[in-house]
Amino acid sequence: MKRNSKKNKIIRACTVPQSLGFLRGIITELKREGYEVVAVSSSNEAGFQKNTYSEESELEKFGKSEGIRTIPVAMERHISPAKDLKSLWSMVKVFCHEKPCMVHSMTPKAGLICMLAAWLTRVPVRVHTFTGLVWPTAKGMKRYILMFADRLICACATHIVPEGEGVKTDLLNHKITRKPIRVLGHGNVRGVDLDYWKPMEMVTRNDRFTFVFVGRIVRDKGMHELAEAMRTLNGRCRLLLVGPFEEDLAPIEPEDKAFFMNSADVEVMGAQSDVRPFYAQADALVFPSYREGFPNVVLEAGAMGLPCIVTDINGSREIIEHGKNGLIVPPGDAHALCEAMKMFIEQAELVKKTAQNARSMIASRFEQNYVRRCLKDFYKEIMPKKGL
Repeated sequence: MKRNSKKNKIIRACTVPQSLGFLRGIITELKREGYEVVAVSSSNEAGFQKNTYSEESELEKFGKSEGIRTIPVAMERHISPAKDLKSLWSMVKVFCHEKPCMVHSMTPKAGLICMLAAWLTRVPVRVHTFTGLVWPTAKGMKRYILMFADRLICACATHIVPEGEGVKTDLLNHKITRKPIRVLGHGNVRGVDLDYWKPMEMVTRNDRFTFVFVGRIVRDKGMHELAEAMRTLNGRCRLLLVGPFEEDLAPIEPEDKAFFMNSADVEVMGAQSDVRPFYAQADALVFPSYREGFPNVVLEAGAMGLPCIVTDINGSREIIEHGKNGLIVPPGDAHALCEAMKMFIEQAELVKKTAQNARSMIASRFEQNYVRRCLKDFYKEIMPKKGL
């Protein structure tokens, strides 16, 4: 019996609504081309925990801002078999009712739940985008569980999209899938709005060389190495630390947090709705992460004309060319990170050269309209040509 899918209906799914922010703008373009887009995620970042306030959820706010319907399905970001089964059953019911032509998931838990549910309910087109892989830095049994989950995602998906060539290589080398997989364009899921992310002139600048870090302040972002480098440099530079400290997922060591909070060389700025003024105050970005899919922070900083110090990991090494628009150091190596920061502090010509190349290299490969066009062309290619 044929499945009566609703032609051109796409369900886009992420584990938490904050991740749906990657879809802002592209949804409007998809609607303009005749697609019906529905967003599915947990109602808020807490997953199964209910909102403690009466106001609308983050998911509802997203739906209103983009002019689309949203459907809440609670999903737990951590491994939780009982809650995951509950999420799977809820997702199956959603897909049976909505009858989408395509389900496109992003983020690990949403990928597992959605691809299984879409396979069970015979959704014709099942796409998962791997924005990053968790298991390369995991250890023991957790690593095997996470790898098995990714294999299951790939087995249920009809199309697999790694965000970058590094993620693609890891998926193939570790035999996560044998299916054909492809990177869209040069990679990245959002692209860079060059009109928004552009160099800004600051009225006042600090006399000391200023580095900026933007992101969640967690262990996997290389915060221990950054703290060690700043301790060694001891007054030779200034660091703007922009982002929230997270206590649930990979929190940093207490002594490193105490250093950041108390050092005269570090300014802890917390989470910010607009990070551009902090890029504008800086001379360079420092981003010593252990793992990424395709770090938007590095793209944004480059678009604003900042050279970047990054680690030799997926995504970062696809954006930065050593000595051309930044420097690349081994992950987890505090000494190498410190030496790279010292090079920028001491070598004005190197900073000038890499800064001059920064924006043009981002513009040539990751401009937002180009990235969106790659996704729309991909959808036209894989959507069924006839009604089902």
